[in-house]
Amino acid sequence: MKEEIRRAIAYAAGTRINASAGSSIYRHERGRHSHMTPTYDYDAGAHVSRTGGGLYHYGTSSHVSFSATGRNFSGYDYESGHHYTGRVSGRSVQLYDYGEGRYFSYSV
Repeated sequence: MKEEIRRAIAYAAGTRINASAGSSIYRHERGRHSHMTPTYDYDAGAHVSRTGGGLYHYGTSSHVSFSATGRNFSGYDYESGHHYTGRVSGRSVQLYDYGEGRYFSYSV
């Protein structure tokens, strides 16, 4: 899965589950903040829309399904053809990308 998609999923999960939207997301592996809102990814220079059952990232023309239960979330990235799952704990978001076979850590 592309980083732009992972970042959008992690941001959506953190803001939806915590019921508050910040203005950035931090990726721990890269040690970098990215400016984001619920409708725009400033690093990618593209809109992100939330659909009934997912997200659409206009910068990558990618649709992902998304569902959340409690603090857990999961879905499917139609572009890469892989599932993902994750958990929100406070401001921390951990996403497992089955295509990459590893976890990615963010803070929102």
